[in-house]
Amino acid sequence: MVDENEKTPSLPMRILLVDNDKDHAQAMHESLERIGLNCTYATSGPEGSKLLDENTYEIVVTDLMMNDVDGMAILKKAKDHQPDCEVIMVTGHATVPRAVEAMRERAFNFLEKPITPKRLQAVVSKAVESVRLRMQNTLLHTRLDERFGFENLIFASDSMKGVVDRLRRIAPTDAGVLITGETGTGKDVVAQAIHQNSPRKKKPFVAINTAAVAEHLVESELFGHVKGAFTDAISDRIGKFEFANGGTLFLDEVGDMPMPTQIKLLRVLEEREITRVGDNKSIPVNVRVLAATNKDLEKEIDEGRFRSDLYFRLKIVSVHLDPLSERREDILPLADYFRKQANKKNNRKIKSFSQELRRWMLGFNWKGNVRQLKNVVESLVVMDVDDMLDMDDLSPDLLDSKSSHSVSGKTAEDKKAMGGTMALSINEGSTALVGKSLKDIERWVIEHTLTLANHNREETARILGISERNLYRKLNEYGLRDK
Repeated sequence: MVDENEKTPSLPMRILLVDNDKDHAQAMHESLERIGLNCTYATSGPEGSKLLDENTYEIVVTDLMMNDVDGMAILKKAKDHQPDCEVIMVTGHATVPRAVEAMRERAFNFLEKPITPKRLQAVVSKAVESVRLRMQNTLLHTRLDERFGFENLIFASDSMKGVVDRLRRIAPTDAGVLITGETGTGKDVVAQAIHQNSPRKKKPFVAINTAAVAEHLVESELFGHVKGAFTDAISDRIGKFEFANGGTLFLDEVGDMPMPTQIKLLRVLEEREITRVGDNKSIPVNVRVLAATNKDLEKEIDEGRFRSDLYFRLKIVSVHLDPLSERREDILPLADYFRKQANKKNNRKIKSFSQELRRWMLGFNWKGNVRQLKNVVESLVVMDVDDMLDMDDLSPDLLDSKSSHSVSGKTAEDKKAMGGTMALSINEGSTALVGKSLKDIERWVIEHTLTLANHNREETARILGISERNLYRKLNEYGLRDK
């Protein structure tokens, strides 16, 4: 999804008028400028063709019958230069059949002479709106690509690298995907990334949190209803499946779906058609279904709360997101990304975190995962007064929290499951490294300092008290150069 705080840039419309009747060209120009449109006019086909070579226009209004270069040639050149522009043909009564031919060649509309100012303004305004909607749609997809392209997902851990490698293979297919992980780990972002990197990217992405919908309304939300289906059904209503037709439907917290709805969902997935509540007519749908849950669905199946056949139907492919406490390498890159977002949202220009705050973030347990980290960083940005995020910007309840530095209380088995030394808190390093070789200790210190310095090698060398050249040699020696 696009950042709600980003403003859509203005979308200027440049209009070219081509007519070999100079008085008529000037009259059209004055008529369109009265409604605030930016127009240029040419008084011959060759002049219009030259302007198309030199400039870009979103709308072209051209007379059909002209000497040397006629309206059909202008239409072809305009579409060749800018396929998304709209071309309106102006024609006399005798040439209406040719105007119809122009429509088949992708002209937007045609105006029959004599043209009233109101008619000209109305048709050109519709063309402007058509172009504007197309430009906004392109801009939206560009922003989505920028946000949800795999190369733009924020991570540094091997765990997330494995997830992204898996997503690259999954996205181009039409397979259903079950995304699992604790609340706040970013399951919705993964679902968006799958959609945005799939062949369905230009079709709708529709999300529904089944846990947030009243149980008796879940079926209506998913499948729609007809007027009179139940007490409050005062009109027909399409459901999420119909709205997402051709695109992707994301079922968040699918583990909370009522059992009767699970049965109907299974039938929809198998038969690829839905029936609105209160109706007997089936409606075909072509939807890719992605589902997410923070529950252990196999346990839910054993306890009779989730259907095993639906589970296996949803889980054609699965993706699991580890909690943030088990992929600590991602904390600082994510925090820096959220700092930039919060700066933009709150009109701030804060450039960095203090070293002490970085250490605190690496040691905090983040029970709320990525979502909690994002909220904490925004709070830091809002509370800051000196353009440097530091411990004094933290909410007092976080400083008193039992979650702080709780990683040090984990068992050896927990630490092993967390994926090695990088998952350990910096605050426990002196204990964890007892009995290790000096090389292991040096590697650990360099790796953690590099993370603490947000991978700034100059800053890392300064903290360690060594030259950048010496640091570079150590990074090569310990295989940390690409970290």
